[in-house]
Formats: sequence, C-alpha cells, structure tokens
Amino acid sequence: MTIRLGHSPDADDAFMFWALAEGLVETPLQFEHVLRDIQTLNEWSREGKLEFTAMSVHNLAYVADRYTVLNQGGSFGDRYGPMLVAREPIPLEQLGEYTIAVPGKLTSAYLALRLFLPNAQTVEMPFDAIMPAVRSGEVPVGLLIHEGQLTHSQEGLTLLLDLGVWWAEQTGGLPLPLGINAVRSDLPLDIQHEIVRVFRESIRLGLENRERAMQYAMQFGRGIDPATADRFVGMYVNKLTLNMGERGRKAIHEFLQRGAQAGIVPTVPIRWLEAE
Repeated sequence: MTIRLGHSPDADDAFMFWALAEGLVETPLQFEHVLRDIQTLNEWSREGKLEFTAMSVHNLAYVADRYTVLNQGGSFGDRYGPMLVAREPIPLEQLGEYTIAVPGKLTSAYLALRLFLPNAQTVEMPFDAIMPAVRSGEVPVGLLIHEGQLTHSQEGLTLLLDLGVWWAEQTGGLPLPLGINAVRSDLPLDIQHEIVRVFRESIRLGLENRERAMQYAMQFGRGIDPATADRFVGMYVNKLTLNMGERGRKAIHEFLQRGAQAGIVPTVPIRWLEAE
C-alpha cells in the first residue's frame, strides 16, 4: 500500500523523515513524500487529500473529524516560538494600529497572534516573503516562523514579542503547540499503527544519528549555515517530538480550547493514535 506523506520542505521536518526517506526503516508500506508549505498542507487536509500529513495545530480544529493525531512528530515552542518583528521598536499596546504580515490564517502562529491580539489587522504572505517585506517597509510588522526566528536580527529587524514566551507566561509554562502529524481516520487501524511505528522509528534514528540526519536536512535549510540549522532542528525535534506525552497533549487542548472560547475556532474532540 502506498501512503502519501505530506510534510514541509524544512530542515526540522526533513530531519524527522531522514531515516524513512533513506530506506532505513523496514516496512511493507510504500511512502510517497509530498513536500509542500504548511499552509498548503493545511488546506489539503480539509479535503483529506493525503493519508499521512503534517499540519498546524490550529488547523486541527477544522479537520479533527477526518484525521487522528499521532503522539509523535509534534513541534512545540518551549518558551520560544513565532515572533513579531519590525524595523523599529513598537510598543505592544500599539500593535493593533499596524498591519501584520502573517504566514497563513490556518497556521498556529496566526491563532497564537489572535489570542494575544484579538483585533489584529493582518495580511497573508508566503512565510519566506515576510521578513523581506518588513525590511523593505512594505509592511510594518511581520509574524515570523521557521528559520526567521533565528535570523531576523541579522536582517536588522527588531523583536517585538516572542509568542512562545508569552504563551508560557499565560499558561504556567506550557509549550506552544505549533505542528502535529496525523493520519486519515478512514485508514485500516493496522495501517495506522504501522505508520506510527515507522514514524517513531524514523525520529528515533534521526536523534541517534544526528550528524547524518543533519546532512540530509541541510538540503532544506534555505541557505542558512550549518550551526543555525542545527539549532533550529534542535528547537523543534526533541523529546517532545518523539512522544509529546501528557504535557504536549495538555498544551494542544489548552491552545484549541482558548481559541474556541475566543470564538476563533470550533470546539472539537481530538482523536489520538497510540502506538501498539
């Protein structure tokens, strides 16, 4: 059986799937890697286009009836996360007066922004266009994800707020849940469990063979230097990624519950798939 596997062309996702892509995990399943930006994967999940896919936690609120969440592969910002940046300092209490470029309205970064600033004025842009747009003055404020969280100061931009820090302060130290991996719920249960096993093994092998996995992941580093790429991967592929556990689940429930209470997302039950 062929499983279409969707993930972002980013160093952290590539690191997680290195062992699987290199054929180091034995499985009767065939995996077709489909690389797209997270906003596209979010949109595709509305149609159930892929059997196994990465998606934003925010987007889960709209597809929880179609997909079951894995405990593996979660991306959490543990007192760090998406960042609001500008060319010059702007008081946080004045942010509502400025247009903020966001990397898609289904991203978890966008939901975190709305929880922080309910009436935020936003414009959507591809994530990699936001930093140049802020730098050029096209937009006054940008919401950065991916490597921009580490490289914005090199571009002369000023950090206004790290939403991962803000979230931790609001929740007593919970990590900010950003991305998850999920399987389509209509797949046979034995296939779902095999996907979990394979994925968990791929992450484990990456963490245990970091240098080799990083060499593969650097293909997707978008020009950043190896040290920055290694730091970025370490931020989003760690023990919580191997198994989010109760802390990770609690963070996801809290994030979506607050979103529902604010009227941003619907209230939905989440299905979890445990490894056998």
